[in-house]
Amino acid sequence: MEEHQKTDLFERISIPKAVAQLSVPTILSSLVMVIYNMADTYFVGMVNDSVQNAAVALAAPVLLAFNAVNNLFGVGTSSMMSRALGRHDYEAVRRSSAFGFYCSLLCGMLFSLFCLIFQKNLLFLLGADADTAQATSEYLHWTVVCGAAPAILNVVLAYLVRSEGASLHASVGTMSGCILNMILDPIFILPQGFGMGAAGAGLATFLSNCAACLYFFLLLYKKRNVTVVCIHPKKFGFEKAIVLGVCGVGIPASIQNLLNVTGMTLLNNFTSFHGAEAVAAIGIAQKINMVPVQMALGFAQGVMPLISYNYASGNYKRMKEGILFVAKIMIPAMLAVTLFYYFGADMLIGAFMKNEIIIAYGTRFLRGLCLAVICMPIDFLAVGVFQAIGMGKAALMFAVLRKIALEIPAIYLLNYLFPLYGPVYSQFVAEFVLAIAALIMLRRIFSRLQ
Repeated sequence: MEEHQKTDLFERISIPKAVAQLSVPTILSSLVMVIYNMADTYFVGMVNDSVQNAAVALAAPVLLAFNAVNNLFGVGTSSMMSRALGRHDYEAVRRSSAFGFYCSLLCGMLFSLFCLIFQKNLLFLLGADADTAQATSEYLHWTVVCGAAPAILNVVLAYLVRSEGASLHASVGTMSGCILNMILDPIFILPQGFGMGAAGAGLATFLSNCAACLYFFLLLYKKRNVTVVCIHPKKFGFEKAIVLGVCGVGIPASIQNLLNVTGMTLLNNFTSFHGAEAVAAIGIAQKINMVPVQMALGFAQGVMPLISYNYASGNYKRMKEGILFVAKIMIPAMLAVTLFYYFGADMLIGAFMKNEIIIAYGTRFLRGLCLAVICMPIDFLAVGVFQAIGMGKAALMFAVLRKIALEIPAIYLLNYLFPLYGPVYSQFVAEFVLAIAALIMLRRIFSRLQ
């Protein structure tokens, strides 16, 4: 019965309903993840200590680096599994999921070991100074040294479950950890609780990720007779077809995220020259701007299993209808969000910290960052299509174009021309050019399939 429901979702249910079943839970879980990341900033901000807030902002690139592993073994494995489902090759699905799971676990452990050994060098690279180094180190202890493996497995397991169409279960697992984090934050961070500041935010994150992993393990055990997701050690191996299939999509997606970390680290480093208040302000603006970014990303990732399945089964008409339907919803929604952010920037920044200097910095930062949101629906959807149909080289080309050719040079140039505020407009420059390239690429894909 459950197998027929999966087939109906990918092959027969109307496009609006199928997209809703796949994308809405993904978007909700993405938004909850952003909200819980913002909760760290919000509750640390209630301590009214710019050093503690700066610590969370400075550590953000390391947590973002987790997404390199998430994308390598989450996006790559999910795409491989959905395409195998479209061919009805269930053994390949099981072996792919086991490969993605155990490689993610190993990478999480290596992350923790690396941070533990090279912590002083890492703090220097992140832009921490004598004032912020201690708080940043304490935050990294819980989120990375102790928490890298559960943080990565939490996301990768959600991708694996979502690949067979179970978006609701994937979202429940992700959201359960996020909600627990928001409950624990005030207990560990605020003086009324344990008063741990940034370290308390890290501890809450670590415990919530462990809880989310536990949910997924219980889910897979309960559905072991019907699910095609498999984490049994016997199915783990390095079969050439599976390794190439996962890495062909996952490596470009992973490189894209590593380049994102580079861009964020550069922004934080340039901002750190202007003091802890400026670093705290850019951190708050980035967290607020992540809401529409994750909405667009959630839509693009949510519809990927539908695209992969129909591409592998040869139903190109349904695949194209799904892509166009998502685009018609995403573009107007992101335009509305951009207008709200631009004109309400001071109100949004002020909701996190009652500090006039930080509000002044953050307002101008957010207005620069939010302009890129207009172009992101097209860019993310195009990359999602590349990943879904196995066009890893095209996804890699977009990653290189976005960061190396456009955004990072723009950060240096705009910082030279307009110090402090100029670099936040670099993302808009990159996304605008990419949106044009994305439209050209999608048109070529549609023409080739037709």
